[in-house]
Amino acid sequence: MSLRKGENTGLPTAAVRVEFGRRAEPGAPRAHVCALLLSETGALRDAGDLVHPGAPVHASGAVRHEGSAVRAEFTVDTLTVDLAALGPGTHAVLVVARGDGGSFGSVPELWVRVGAPGAEPAQFDCTGATTETAYVLGECYRRAGGWRFRAVGQGYDGGFAELAGTYGLSQVPPFEATASPGTGTGTAGPQPGGAPVAPVEPVLPAAPVSLSKVTLTKSAPAVSLATQGATSGALRVGLNWQAPSGHWRGGIDLDLCALFELTDGSKGVVQALGGALGSLHQPPFILLDGDDRTGAAAGGENLTVNLDHLAYFRRILVFVTIYEGADSFAGLHASVTLRPQHGAPVDFALDECTVDSKVCALALITREGSDLVVRREARYLLPRTGVSPQRTVDYAYGWGLNWTPGRK
Repeated sequence: MSLRKGENTGLPTAAVRVEFGRRAEPGAPRAHVCALLLSETGALRDAGDLVHPGAPVHASGAVRHEGSAVRAEFTVDTLTVDLAALGPGTHAVLVVARGDGGSFGSVPELWVRVGAPGAEPAQFDCTGATTETAYVLGECYRRAGGWRFRAVGQGYDGGFAELAGTYGLSQVPPFEATASPGTGTGTAGPQPGGAPVAPVEPVLPAAPVSLSKVTLTKSAPAVSLATQGATSGALRVGLNWQAPSGHWRGGIDLDLCALFELTDGSKGVVQALGGALGSLHQPPFILLDGDDRTGAAAGGENLTVNLDHLAYFRRILVFVTIYEGADSFAGLHASVTLRPQHGAPVDFALDECTVDSKVCALALITREGSDLVVRREARYLLPRTGVSPQRTVDYAYGWGLNWTPGRK
């Protein structure tokens, strides 16, 4: 269904999907979509009623910014709006595009589309944009006990600040989701990774979901998290080990760590060294929740990855270092287990170490399309003289961080 400016159509009182598309052309200004939850007076109650890439989920959980993806020749941002879950104080959800680096007259083929399962989608082609840098695309609004969608097409030359002021918001918050990997001694701060890239929209797998544990091997080293049913919730990555009695000196301390790169180009490390423990509910959405010195099956070292923010991950490398108590991994019997909150686990064993290595790359988690794929690495690395284990991993996988000495 095609809508013209000012026209409206009915919506089912259910979860609807709102997509903002524009042709992906080199040099075109960047843009992203936002949602403003308006009260009966047509104003925002506070900044918490603005949903955008830096604050992608409303407190009610009813409105979510799901990220961005390239589909054929278009870049598409997606909002999901659960109309049934919106409280009585919300009378409209305004769908707004914010420009960055140019006006919407320079952004080709703007459109907004709204749809729901079992219903014909409605699309509004925004053909009248000129000098505006903020644009109201449309709105979902209450009417006679139900919900409707209206094509608006109202631009603001004064940008998002002018638009927000119109709806009662005097101070505009930061829009980009920024990584905070920790910058203390022994950690790597965020590094430039090119122009910021909006998160890729996660989608459910087309392949059947496995209900059984998968063990990775040399011949079958990789598995999709989506096919394991792990598309949301917490993913715990654990390392357990057992050394032969008397083989290692007392006080063995292995450190589980993770290098990360987010879709906005931010890079860093999560590790006990330097206290860079990460965060579960803000970038990098990875938390080190254990610093175990025994490796016992009930404990071990654990990292937790928040898959509710799956769209923000570009790649994660999980690795382990010997902090003290041994000169190499020789004689170590270790296994890695990934336990999703929703889905089937993945595990694998490490090979026997036959070199004088104090660092081992365990698993590489990378984005492939809209999915994350886990690959068994089990790769013992040999640091050069004077090069730390962390920097050795960085060199081997091309992360490009700056490193400084540190202790726990």
